[in-house]
Amino acid sequence: MISYYLSNLDTLESESIHIMREVAAEFERPVLLFSGGKDSICMLRLAEKAFRPSGFPFPLMHIDTGHNFPELIDFRDRRAAELKAKLIVRTVEDALAKGIAVQTPGETSRNRLQTPTLLAAMEEFKFDCAIGGARRDEEKSRAKERILSFRDAFGQWDPKNQRPELWSIYNARINPGEHMRAFPLSNWTEMDVWRYIDRENLEIPSIYFRHPREVVRRDGQWLPVSDLLPLRPNDEVRNLNVRVRTIGDISCTGCIESEATTVTDIITEIAAARVTERGSRADDRRSEAAMEDRKREGYF
Repeated sequence: MISYYLSNLDTLESESIHIMREVAAEFERPVLLFSGGKDSICMLRLAEKAFRPSGFPFPLMHIDTGHNFPELIDFRDRRAAELKAKLIVRTVEDALAKGIAVQTPGETSRNRLQTPTLLAAMEEFKFDCAIGGARRDEEKSRAKERILSFRDAFGQWDPKNQRPELWSIYNARINPGEHMRAFPLSNWTEMDVWRYIDRENLEIPSIYFRHPREVVRRDGQWLPVSDLLPLRPNDEVRNLNVRVRTIGDISCTGCIESEATTVTDIITEIAAARVTERGSRADDRRSEAAMEDRKREGYF
């Protein structure tokens, strides 16, 4: 009798591949959200394992705030080209020009403005399912997510109007105008993501590793100095060796002091960390309900 042992990563990978294949089978026009961040890098590898040697049965799409780290955009474009995958980019800048998104006076971060930009892109291409890299361990509201997250005709999320997923059976039925968000990494943790990147030897953007950068201390964290972060009279700019744990709008993405130069170093740092991954995102720290409010409006 032959017995097979699946490691934790093997089990998570198998579940995620199954979810991706279910999405491809059940929906007519799915799309995979790809920003170039660590979670979406894992999503691309899972898509390769799910569908190669055929091409992906969906395009990639990035909702670009225009406030990104340049290293991330370079990586995004190069990785999509290497995989010969169709990459759709829709920008907040264009959404503002068309009146799709409206910026609040004094608002610096554009993370909130990704929501109307995304919903407009979903309508433009008639996508009926957006595959995202959100994980339940990231944040309280994301812990409420189903793997297939139902969105109504306005693109909104109601945590009380979600479908049961007993025995990993997914209900993908929707009416015209409605859509789903699919989260194959729901049951992964930050540590699982990095262990998978290490196991699969996946390339990641350089900003995840130690690098020198000018930063300023704000609200208990180091924020990168840029044209998008106006300096205050009493600000002390320092040049430190830092890296990022999670990537968003450059104006609110916190950096951590680090000497990590390899994925193994990053795994060691995370194992000892006492601050959550999204604890380094200034826009999430301002309010415990911030993420849930954005999700109800249609955010990732």
